[in-house]
Amino acid sequence: MVNKVLEFKRLNGDLPDYAVVDGCRIDKKEYIDMIERVNKFFLQMGRNPGSVDILPIDDVPVVEKLLIH
Repeated sequence: MVNKVLEFKRLNGDLPDYAVVDGCRIDKKEYIDMIERVNKFFLQMGRNPGSVDILPIDDVPVVEKLLIH
């Protein structure tokens, strides 16, 4: 997902408003927070984390399942 977000920025000059992973919409502020936490972990531990929780910011549940009919 991160590679696709960065490719979008390279092509369009700005980050996308959201990303969709396994049918779940992740808003820009949440995926930026996720990327920043992974980078911090990598700098501290010298390796990538095994997984990353995507947390809503300010207790606003913005990660939602998209229904495709």
